[in-house]
Amino acid sequence: MKTKINSIGLQKEPKDTTVVVAMSGGVDSSTVAGMMKKDGYKVVGITLKLYDDTKQTAKSKQCCAGQDIMDAKRVAHKLNIDHKVLYYQSKFKQGVVDNFIESYLAGETPIPCVQCNQTVKFKDLFEESKNLKADALITGHYVKSITQNNQTNMYRAVDENRDQSYFLFNTTREQLNYLRFPLGGMMKNETREIAKNLNLNVADKPDSQDICFVPNGDYVSVIHKFRPDAFKKGNIKNLDGKVIGVHDGIVNFTIGQRRGIKIAEKDPLYVIEINSNNNEIIVGPKEKLVKRVIELRDINILVDEEELKEEIFVKIRSTGKLIKSKLSFKNNKVNVELLDDEYGISPGQACVFYKKDQYGDKLLGGGWIVN
Repeated sequence: MKTKINSIGLQKEPKDTTVVVAMSGGVDSSTVAGMMKKDGYKVVGITLKLYDDTKQTAKSKQCCAGQDIMDAKRVAHKLNIDHKVLYYQSKFKQGVVDNFIESYLAGETPIPCVQCNQTVKFKDLFEESKNLKADALITGHYVKSITQNNQTNMYRAVDENRDQSYFLFNTTREQLNYLRFPLGGMMKNETREIAKNLNLNVADKPDSQDICFVPNGDYVSVIHKFRPDAFKKGNIKNLDGKVIGVHDGIVNFTIGQRRGIKIAEKDPLYVIEINSNNNEIIVGPKEKLVKRVIELRDINILVDEEELKEEIFVKIRSTGKLIKSKLSFKNNKVNVELLDDEYGISPGQACVFYKKDQYGDKLLGGGWIVN
C-alpha cells in the first residue's frame, strides 16, 4: 500500500522523516519544533550563534545570541529533541556585518536579514542539514509554501503583518524545495497559543524587532565601532547644486529621511540622493522622491521566466504595499516600471516580485535596487 503524503509534503511516515528545525530561541521557531515533535517527526534543533553579545536580558528583542541560545536549549530539553549549537560568528561578520557597513559607506540602505538568510542561515544551515541526512529544513518564518510534484513555491503569509517573504527572495530553487514553513498559514496569536499548549518557556517572549547585531536600532554606533574613519564632514546641497549645509558623515542618512538634516527652509527638506563619491547629501522637496522606474542588479528568479511577463506586483520595502508593475530585461539587469507613484526608493534595498494566483501572492524572485 502506498504511503500517503505527510504534513510537509513528503511521501513518508512522520516517524521515518528527519527534520532539522532552525531554532533561534524565539517563540516562532520553538513552536515549529514543538509542532514537528508532536506530529511524530524525528526532530533535530540547530541554533546558530552569529555574534558576540555584550549584554542580553530575558526581554531581549534581538536574536542569535546568549539568552536566546539558552532559551533554545531549554525548549529542546522540554521537547526531548536533539539540539546543536553552531558557532558562525566569523562567517556572520564577513558575510553580513561587513556587507552592511560597506553598503552604508556606499550611500545605500542595506537589508542584512536578506544577506543572513542568503548566507549563513540557508546556505550553511542547508548544508549542515544535508550532512545530517535530514529530509527537510524547517524554519519559523511567516511565509506560506506549497509543495506539489516535489516542487515548492513560496507565498506571502496569511498574517500579512508578519509576512517575511520579502526577506527570502534570494532563496535558491534547490533550497526552496528543501525548506518548509509551517507558520505561513497561521496568525501570530495562534502560534503563541500553540506554544502555551505545549508549555514552552518562550510562549510570552517578546518578538525580535531590532537587527540582531544593531542594539536598539542604532546602526550608526555599529558603523562607528568598526569604521570610525567613515564619519567625514561633507556638503549638503540642494537640487540646484548650491551648498546649503554640512553633514557629519553620509552614513547618518538614508533616502527619504527628513529628520537630522538641520537646515531651516520654508518647506520641509528630504534626502533625495546620497553621493558617496563626493561625500555629498542632496536634499529637496518631498515630491522629488517620487519614482516610477527602478534599475535592478543580481536578479534571482524562482519561477519560469514566462510568469514574469504576466501582470506582476512588486514590493520595494519590507513593510511596503504591493505595486502593480512591468518588468523589462536587458543584459544582466532588469528595469521595473511602477504603475503607481512610490516615494523614497533607496539603492541597497530589494525589489521583490509577486503575482496573484489561486493560492495567494506567489513570490517570483527579485533583485537589488541600483538606482
